[in-house]
Amino acid sequence: MKAKHSVKKILVVDDEADMRIFVSTVAETNGYEAISAETGQQALEMAWHHRPDLVILDVMMPKIEDGIHTFHQFKSDAVLKDTPVIMLSAIAQKTFFHYVKLLNPVAGDNSYTPEGYVEKPPDAEDLIQLIQSII
Repeated sequence: MKAKHSVKKILVVDDEADMRIFVSTVAETNGYEAISAETGQQALEMAWHHRPDLVILDVMMPKIEDGIHTFHQFKSDAVLKDTPVIMLSAIAQKTFFHYVKLLNPVAGDNSYTPEGYVEKPPDAEDLIQLIQSII
């Protein structure tokens, strides 16, 4: 019987190539497999295909499928909803959580809360510690 491949996959989603490369490099140098997407639509397709162990998702992306919309799609999808998500953004964490709370369909619904939040620019050590604490 073959041993199951134990390397955890991280899907990095950001419209900025330099941020995708930075986050992917941090993940890979710490023993994770990084895959990346530039848009929310690509992220959802890749998540369905690759089943990542974690998603690191930019909040602000220029296309209609911005990070917050994509985050809600992940959390409302029957298969992907349990995939942990770390939101990554230049937006202050307090502002993001206020916006997410407004989007939640039921007051107090925690099903749309990300497992982590990192403000840009991310510190490599802080980011890897958060990744390790989640997966």
